[in-house]
Amino acid sequence: YANIMMMNTLSCVLFISIGQANQETFTLLLMIKVSLLTMGFLWIRASYPRFRYDQLMHLLWKQFLPMTLALCLWHTTLPIALFFLPPQ
Repeated sequence: YANIMMMNTLSCVLFISIGQANQETFTLLLMIKVSLLTMGFLWIRASYPRFRYDQLMHLLWKQFLPMTLALCLWHTTLPIALFFLPPQ
């Protein structure tokens, strides 16, 4: 659980920080945000079943990898295809 709290603390500092907060409220707000993220993370972790390693590998190779490659191909070819079209 210490690793979960440490990663949530880093996530709060890097992504959910206030910016120019005064020193008195920074610690309190950070503790509140870390507590909320930790409770949400543990709630999701307890609610959904865990996948076996072979299920995760099947999910990656059969669904995520082809979708990622297709999106990368689409993202690189769309500007080229639109660039060569004549203006209308």
